[in-house]
Amino acid sequence: MLGSSDPQNARPASLDAIDLSMLAELERNGRLTNAALAARVGIAESTCTQRLRSLRDRGVIRGFRADIDPAALGLTLQALITVRLGTHGREQIRGFEQRVRSLPSVLTAFHVAGADDYLLHVAVESAAALRELVLEHLTTHPHVRHVETQLVFEVLEGSGMVPREPVHPPHV
Repeated sequence: MLGSSDPQNARPASLDAIDLSMLAELERNGRLTNAALAARVGIAESTCTQRLRSLRDRGVIRGFRADIDPAALGLTLQALITVRLGTHGREQIRGFEQRVRSLPSVLTAFHVAGADDYLLHVAVESAAALRELVLEHLTTHPHVRHVETQLVFEVLEGSGMVPREPVHPPHV
């Protein structure tokens, strides 16, 4: 399936300049109405509706969601936690991933290559809650061999996935 979240089966979607413009606008503001999006991109509303449906159907747009400030929910402490497993069988990996998905403090989990196996971005209400998360929910997992925690001082937003302006090569 095009746009699949399975990296082994994913193929780049065929996107034209209008698709990219639509994606850039939605990346900035996912709450744009169809009329506003069509006006910003310079296409008819009916065309915009069809293109949006196509982008969703192809898996390019995976969904829309609110970007909630963890601090607004009392989760004022964020951390990155690296996890190294002792064994790497399918069942052990599935078991660990199932535990991680069930923890309400985990914002994002990445299965990574390198010395560590997972990188977890978590948000908790206090240092005590972070300690409990690590000691009671991660290090107690039977296949976890090593855990390292780094506090997040600030989260900086990147530029996003869609280029905002055409990139022109420098003139020599």
